[in-house]
Amino acid sequence: QVQLVESGGGLVQAGGSLRLSCTTSGRTFTRTTMAWFRQGPGKEREFVAGINWFSDATDYADSVKGRFTVSRDNAKNTVYLQMNSLKPEDTAVYYCAAAGTLGVGVTTGQYPYWGRGTQVTVSS
Repeated sequence: QVQLVESGGGLVQAGGSLRLSCTTSGRTFTRTTMAWFRQGPGKEREFVAGINWFSDATDYADSVKGRFTVSRDNAKNTVYLQMNSLKPEDTAVYYCAAAGTLGVGVTTGQYPYWGRGTQVTVSS
């Protein structure tokens, strides 16, 4: 079983920055794709960003391109989401997800392992 634990959420003013971290433990795949999803109030969970094992492939939702950056440190079993120029519409619970695949998927069904989420609130 794979455990994922997110951290780094909080309250920030619009225009500010936060960096989320997700650390995996337990059974770990040697080649995992990691992703961040988010779920705002009354909304469905949506893809935010993803990165493959070799960090040579990333994908971003259009709404965060140019503002968010996903990265990973495989030695630390940790993936990061640097969020800059935050907007009130970025307010959501952010979830880390993992899959034992090579490609970056953008749907929730492609990720069997999930963290419990961390709240990000952006005030205007």
